[in-house]
Amino acid sequence: MPERIISARDVARRLGLSHTAIQKAEHVGRIRREADGSWDVERVRRDLTASAVPGRSPLATAGDDTPLGRLTLARLALGVEAQRLAIDEKKGRLMDVTAANHRVDEVAAGMRDAVLNWPARVAGQIAAEIGRDPHLVQTILQEQMNALLLEVADRLDPPASSDLDPRA
Repeated sequence: MPERIISARDVARRLGLSHTAIQKAEHVGRIRREADGSWDVERVRRDLTASAVPGRSPLATAGDDTPLGRLTLARLALGVEAQRLAIDEKKGRLMDVTAANHRVDEVAAGMRDAVLNWPARVAGQIAAEIGRDPHLVQTILQEQMNALLLEVADRLDPPASSDLDPRA
Protein backbone atom coordinates (compact mmCIF):
# COMPACT_ATOMS: atom_id res chain seq x y z
CA MET A 1 0.00 0.00 0.00
CA PRO A 2 1.49 3.37 -0.99
CA GLU A 3 2.40 5.75 1.79
CA ARG A 4 -0.22 8.48 2.14
CA ILE A 5 0.46 11.81 3.84
CA ILE A 6 -2.02 14.57 4.53
CA SER A 7 0.39 17.48 4.88
CA ALA A 8 2.17 19.08 1.92
CA ARG A 9 4.92 20.11 4.36
CA ASP A 10 5.54 16.45 5.25
CA VAL A 11 5.73 15.52 1.57
CA ALA A 12 8.25 18.31 0.99
CA ARG A 13 10.32 17.21 3.99
CA ARG A 14 10.41 13.56 2.84
CA LEU A 15 11.42 14.56 -0.69
CA GLY A 16 14.01 17.09 0.44
CA LEU A 17 12.16 20.02 -1.12
CA SER A 18 10.64 23.20 0.17
CA HIS A 19 6.97 23.50 1.00
CA THR A 20 6.77 26.30 -1.56
CA ALA A 21 8.14 24.01 -4.28
CA ILE A 22 5.37 21.48 -3.56
CA GLN A 23 2.74 24.24 -3.62
CA LYS A 24 4.02 25.62 -6.94
CA ALA A 25 4.22 22.16 -8.53
CA GLU A 26 0.64 21.46 -7.46
CA HIS A 27 -0.53 24.86 -8.71
CA VAL A 28 0.93 24.37 -12.23
CA GLY A 29 -0.29 20.77 -12.43
CA ARG A 30 3.00 18.87 -12.20
CA ILE A 31 1.68 16.95 -9.18
CA ARG A 32 -1.76 16.38 -7.70
CA ARG A 33 -3.38 15.11 -4.54
CA GLU A 34 -5.27 11.83 -4.37
CA ALA A 35 -9.08 11.88 -4.48
CA ASP A 36 -9.28 11.87 -0.67
CA GLY A 37 -6.95 14.91 -0.41
CA SER A 38 -3.88 13.00 0.73
CA TRP A 39 -0.51 12.75 -1.02
CA ASP A 40 1.02 9.54 -2.41
CA VAL A 41 4.71 10.25 -1.78
CA GLU A 42 6.07 7.86 -4.43
CA ARG A 43 3.70 9.16 -7.11
CA VAL A 44 4.66 12.75 -6.24
CA ARG A 45 8.35 11.76 -6.46
CA ARG A 46 7.80 10.11 -9.90
CA ASP A 47 5.79 13.06 -11.25
CA LEU A 48 8.32 15.62 -10.02
CA THR A 49 11.26 13.58 -11.37
CA ALA A 50 9.60 13.25 -14.79
CA SER A 51 9.09 16.99 -15.10
CA ALA A 52 12.20 18.25 -13.28
CA VAL A 53 14.61 20.56 -15.07
CA PRO A 54 18.19 19.26 -14.77
CA GLY A 55 20.35 21.64 -12.75
CA ARG A 56 17.37 23.31 -11.10
CA SER A 57 15.85 20.48 -9.11
CA PRO A 58 17.42 18.00 -6.71
CA LEU A 59 15.05 15.36 -8.10
CA ALA A 60 16.17 15.83 -11.69
CA THR A 61 17.94 12.89 -13.26
CA ALA A 62 21.02 13.52 -15.34
CA GLY A 63 20.80 13.67 -19.13
CA ASP A 64 17.85 12.55 -21.19
CA ASP A 65 16.25 9.96 -18.90
CA THR A 66 12.96 11.86 -18.74
CA PRO A 67 10.62 13.21 -21.40
CA LEU A 68 11.56 16.75 -20.37
CA GLY A 69 15.27 15.88 -20.63
CA ARG A 70 14.77 14.43 -24.12
CA LEU A 71 12.78 17.49 -25.15
CA THR A 72 15.48 19.81 -23.81
CA LEU A 73 18.15 17.85 -25.67
CA ALA A 74 16.11 17.94 -28.90
CA ARG A 75 15.60 21.70 -28.54
CA LEU A 76 19.35 22.16 -28.06
CA ALA A 77 20.09 20.02 -31.14
CA LEU A 78 17.65 22.08 -33.23
CA GLY A 79 19.32 25.29 -32.07
CA VAL A 80 22.76 23.97 -33.01
CA GLU A 81 21.47 22.88 -36.43
CA ALA A 82 19.90 26.31 -37.01
CA GLN A 83 23.20 27.99 -36.14
CA ARG A 84 25.10 25.67 -38.49
CA LEU A 85 22.70 26.45 -41.34
CA ALA A 86 23.00 30.19 -40.67
CA ILE A 87 26.80 29.94 -40.83
CA ASP A 88 26.64 27.88 -44.03
CA GLU A 89 24.31 30.45 -45.60
CA LYS A 90 26.55 33.34 -44.53
CA LYS A 91 29.62 31.61 -46.02
CA GLY A 92 27.79 31.01 -49.30
CA ARG A 93 27.58 27.24 -48.97
CA LEU A 94 23.77 27.38 -49.08
CA MET A 95 21.57 28.96 -51.70
CA ASP A 96 17.92 29.94 -51.75
CA VAL A 97 15.78 27.46 -53.71
CA THR A 98 14.41 30.20 -55.96
CA ALA A 99 17.92 31.45 -56.77
CA ALA A 100 19.13 27.89 -57.40
CA ASN A 101 16.21 27.18 -59.74
CA HIS A 102 16.88 30.43 -61.59
CA ARG A 103 20.56 29.53 -62.00
CA VAL A 104 19.69 26.02 -63.24
CA ASP A 105 17.29 27.56 -65.77
CA GLU A 106 20.03 29.93 -67.00
CA VAL A 107 22.52 27.07 -67.44
CA ALA A 108 19.93 24.89 -69.18
CA ALA A 109 18.96 27.72 -71.54
CA GLY A 110 22.62 28.25 -72.44
CA MET A 111 23.07 24.54 -73.13
CA ARG A 112 19.89 24.46 -75.23
CA ASP A 113 21.04 27.44 -77.31
CA ALA A 114 24.46 25.87 -77.87
CA VAL A 115 22.86 22.59 -79.01
CA LEU A 116 20.41 24.39 -81.32
CA ASN A 117 23.25 26.41 -82.94
CA TRP A 118 25.49 23.38 -83.47
CA PRO A 119 23.89 22.18 -86.77
CA ALA A 120 24.44 25.57 -88.43
CA ARG A 121 28.10 25.59 -87.33
CA VAL A 122 29.01 22.10 -88.50
CA ALA A 123 26.66 21.49 -91.44
CA GLY A 124 29.10 23.02 -93.97
CA GLN A 125 32.01 20.85 -92.81
CA ILE A 126 29.93 17.67 -92.78
CA ALA A 127 28.45 18.46 -96.22
CA ALA A 128 31.93 19.05 -97.66
CA GLU A 129 33.20 15.73 -96.29
CA ILE A 130 30.30 13.66 -97.61
CA GLY A 131 29.72 15.67 -100.79
CA ARG A 132 26.13 16.76 -100.07
CA ASP A 133 24.15 19.99 -100.09
CA PRO A 134 24.99 22.02 -96.91
CA HIS A 135 21.39 23.21 -96.54
CA LEU A 136 20.07 19.64 -96.64
CA VAL A 137 22.64 18.47 -94.04
CA GLN A 138 21.79 21.41 -91.76
CA THR A 139 18.04 20.71 -92.07
CA ILE A 140 18.49 17.02 -91.19
CA LEU A 141 20.76 17.87 -88.22
CA GLN A 142 18.29 20.46 -86.91
CA GLU A 143 15.38 18.01 -87.15
CA GLN A 144 17.37 15.38 -85.26
CA MET A 145 18.49 17.88 -82.61
CA ASN A 146 14.92 19.11 -82.09
CA ALA A 147 13.72 15.50 -81.69
CA LEU A 148 16.52 14.82 -79.20
CA LEU A 149 15.73 17.96 -77.16
CA LEU A 150 12.03 17.07 -77.05
CA GLU A 151 12.88 13.57 -75.83
CA VAL A 152 15.16 14.94 -73.12
CA ALA A 153 12.53 17.51 -72.11
CA ASP A 154 9.93 14.76 -71.79
CA ARG A 155 12.25 12.76 -69.54
CA LEU A 156 13.03 15.75 -67.34
CA ASP A 157 9.50 17.12 -67.16
CA PRO A 158 6.90 14.40 -67.84
CA PRO A 159 3.36 15.59 -68.59
CA ALA A 160 1.04 15.64 -65.57
CA SER A 161 -1.51 12.86 -65.46
CA SER A 162 -4.64 12.74 -63.34
CA ASP A 163 -4.01 9.00 -62.78
CA LEU A 164 -0.70 9.60 -61.00
CA ASP A 165 -0.51 10.16 -57.26
CA PRO A 166 1.14 13.60 -56.69
CA ARG A 167 2.82 12.27 -53.52
CA ALA A 168 4.56 9.44 -55.39
